[in-house]
Amino acid sequence: MKIILPVFFLFLFADLTNAQEVSFQAKESFNKVKWIEGMWIRTNSKQGRTGHERWQKFSLTELRGFGVTMNGVDTAFVEKISIVIKDNILFYVADVVENKRSIYFKFTELSDNGFECENPDHDFPKKITYQCEGNKLKVVVSGDGKSIDYLFERK
Repeated sequence: MKIILPVFFLFLFADLTNAQEVSFQAKESFNKVKWIEGMWIRTNSKQGRTGHERWQKFSLTELRGFGVTMNGVDTAFVEKISIVIKDNILFYVADVVENKRSIYFKFTELSDNGFECENPDHDFPKKITYQCEGNKLKVVVSGDGKSIDYLFERK
């Protein structure tokens, strides 16, 4: 017990120290995307498929999520996603098996109910847009003349 308590406070202090380095503007931007927390069920999946995204707050500077597409009872696709503050800039980060490393998309637009982020150097998508209206969410991934819409409803 004597060791656990100091270690706990060390981690707590480290997290608070990190949080203090984040600018006020970055924190405000991060707070604008908290509406995304929760479970979102895809409503426009192809016949026989289902999908969802789930988001939760991980720390003062990170929201973590994952997207899953099911083909019947089999998992067809899994994507780890997050929204993070890095160097006082807000990023949407996608981590899929096909990529050797996580792909960072820089936020280029942000409102109280949506955002747009881009990575012009990525093959596809180059742009990701989230737009929320009530309990409905529209996600558009696009680039090089191609666009795919994903429609969700909050569960």
